[in-house]
Amino acid sequence: MTGTRDDDTVRARMPADVDAPDKVLYGLTFRQLAILAVAAVVFYGGWRSLHTLLPVPLLLGAGVVLGGLVFGLAVGRRDGLPMDQWLLASIRHHQAPKALSTTDTTSRTPSWVDGSAGRTPLPAPLRLPATAIADDGEIALPGAPAAIVAATTVNLALRTPGEQQALVDTFGRWLNSLSTPTQVVVSAQPVDLASHATGLEQAAHRLPHPALETACADHARFLDDLAQRRDPLRRQVLIVTRAPAGGHGGHAARRRADDTVRSLSGLGVTTRALDGDAATAAIAACADPYRPPRTGGLAAPDTVITGAPPPHTRKRKAPS
Repeated sequence: MTGTRDDDTVRARMPADVDAPDKVLYGLTFRQLAILAVAAVVFYGGWRSLHTLLPVPLLLGAGVVLGGLVFGLAVGRRDGLPMDQWLLASIRHHQAPKALSTTDTTSRTPSWVDGSAGRTPLPAPLRLPATAIADDGEIALPGAPAAIVAATTVNLALRTPGEQQALVDTFGRWLNSLSTPTQVVVSAQPVDLASHATGLEQAAHRLPHPALETACADHARFLDDLAQRRDPLRRQVLIVTRAPAGGHGGHAARRRADDTVRSLSGLGVTTRALDGDAATAAIAACADPYRPPRTGGLAAPDTVITGAPPPHTRKRKAPS
């Protein structure tokens, strides 16, 4: 007679920040120690050069003030970045041009630049990492093409320990099979419930039964009230796969995306490789997640956009 027993739960400690630099001495990283060491050498050289020219209390006071500033620069943080990196980023942002253009500004001035306003700074060329997006969703990049896979999430808390271990093993096998750079982007985006409520209100009048019409109208009012009281969010998971180096031809990135879809099917998540329109919309949503969705999607750069003529230019039917 054999008995059954629950699978043992496998637990492993993982650091909260796997990208955190290692502590070398006294809880300081190598970068922090390098900043303090350079500052100490500079202070020592300044002391040897100026201690015979200036009063000692003045040098000590200046050393304490400058030492405090250097220590704050070494160990301080701002917006999740070390203070020195934050200051360098702010300097680069201040010196970078604020106006960019996709046209060649050396040969001609863009039409939206007012050249008669005096010495107007010309926009700098806009250099995007992606140069084109194919119809099948393959993104042309300088190094190697890439493709995007959209995936849903899975709740491990609702699974048994054995199922959790199986899912972790499946995910681990996919990670171990990666041979090219792969990025997993998890973002939260707002849900446009007001548009859903408006669509339900318009569809309620076309339902065949009054009870269905009443239920649809009630649900539309519920969604509209929820949109006014809260800001609901949805979680989006995007997996960016890259082709091997030199794999520019033969849709190598698209094949990588299809392999990712098949590999992650064992996790119980819904995955799909995005085509050109879906990849464009996903990149635009990542760049500006709080922009309201546009009906009909985004137009391609070479698409001619037309609209309805103004009311005063429409032809009126001649009276009979």
